[in-house]
Parts: sequence; structure tokens; C-alpha cells
Amino acid sequence: MKLVATVLGSGSSGGVPRIGNHWGACDPNEPKNRRRRCSLLIEQFDPAEPHHKTSILIDTSPDMREQLLDAQVDWVDGVLYTHDHADQCHGIDDLRMLAINRRQRVDVWMDEPTSKSLTTRFDYCFIQPEGSGYPPILNEHRIEGPGAAIRVEGAGGPMDIMPFDVDHGSIRALGFRVGPLAYCADCVDVPDESFRLLDGIESWIVDALRYTPHPTHAHVDLALEWLKRTGVAHGVLTNLHVDLDYRTLKSELPEGVEPAYDGMRVEFDISM
Repeated sequence: MKLVATVLGSGSSGGVPRIGNHWGACDPNEPKNRRRRCSLLIEQFDPAEPHHKTSILIDTSPDMREQLLDAQVDWVDGVLYTHDHADQCHGIDDLRMLAINRRQRVDVWMDEPTSKSLTTRFDYCFIQPEGSGYPPILNEHRIEGPGAAIRVEGAGGPMDIMPFDVDHGSIRALGFRVGPLAYCADCVDVPDESFRLLDGIESWIVDALRYTPHPTHAHVDLALEWLKRTGVAHGVLTNLHVDLDYRTLKSELPEGVEPAYDGMRVEFDISM
């Protein structure tokens, strides 16, 4: 079996370039510097039947429509939310076309704080408002807490996901582990218990906003400390701000660590 993660977006909350054509330190002639907001697609399938997939999304960025078009995705078996900030959830309405494509609701998983926020702000996605001709498009499932495994069923077989806690400054957010892969794009601290849940991972896609410390995000040196602590063979730095030019950062990173870019794929051979 194959597990393939595709980075749909690798940029910070304003993307790169920011509105106003502000590239910061990023070379506008390097395509890998053009970054949409963070989201991840994970697909599981038998290479002999590559069209029979189990697919999940982590977060629905404001760039979701273009991200799914580029990845040629017309359905996902589940969506998992890390938290309720705008750059993680404001593409939620773009799930409507997936529901229309299959004539069924899309399953989404959220913890309690995220659920309270999204079911209020985007209530029409979950229930049909009185007088509306538009049916709801999402089925909500609760993430009970860190370490409480989630199973998503699909044509590529069951996919098991392990949520883990991270500190995102003023709020708690979630990261997710799927087999050999871990992902957390918004965090400034990772608790010891979460590190225990990451034991044995092969690749970690992790927040590294900029070179200097930030109150809600990891910076490059902190992310590298975390990667070293886990002993992971492969690290990918994501949620990259305009401070971080792709080629410059790539040349500065240690062996086994690289910057993310939109469309990047990380592949694993897994057993069921």
C-alpha cells in the first residue's frame, strides 16, 4: 500500500506574495516561493488500483478551490480541522462541490472548541436554515482528544489518524499523525505527551514561520530542535512567511530537512 501526502499550501496566513505583490525576501522568479495557505491532502491506495483511494484533507484553507483543482480532487472521505482560525477554515464552503459531486455529505472531524466556532459561523454547512433551498453539506464528528484515534473509511481501506495537542499561543490546536507521517502547521510548543505520540515517525511536516521567534508559531531553529528530538529521518518546514526564500532556506537546512512548497509530495510504503 502507498500513503501519499501532498502539500496543497505551504504559506503563512497571508500567503506569498502578500496582497500588494509583497514578496519580502522571496525571489518572485522562483515558482516554489508562490505559496497558498496551509492545507494537506493525504491519500492511501494499492498501487495496483490507484484510483481506489481513501483520501483526507487537513484543514480547508481560503485557497481550497484552486488547491483541489490543481490536485485533481473531486472527493475526500474526511476532513480534519486543526483549529478554527481563518487561514485553516475559510475554504469550508468549497466542500459544497464535493458533496454535490457525490450527492452525499462530507464527513468532518473537529474538537469541541473548533466545533463550537465552525457550527456557529458556518451553521448552514451543517443544518438547513429555515427557508433555505440549500441542503447541509457536512456531517460532523467529534475529536475526543489527543491520542483518541480516528478511523476514516474509503475505497483505499481504513485510514487511522492520531490527533495530538500543540500550543498555538493563545489557543490549543491539533496536529495529526497518519502512520509514518506527522503534520502540525500552527504551533509554538509541542507538549511532552505529544512527542510520545510521535515516536517512530519517518517524516514530520512542521510549522517554521520565519527565522526569528514568534508568539504563536515556531521559528526555523525551534522547528529544527523538534525534528532533532524525534530523530525523524525527514523533516519538512511549512507555514512559510515572506521572510523565507525557498532556495536560500534550502541551502541553510541540515541534511534530511527541506522547505515545503505547494504541490510537494511525500510518499511512503505502508502495510495494512
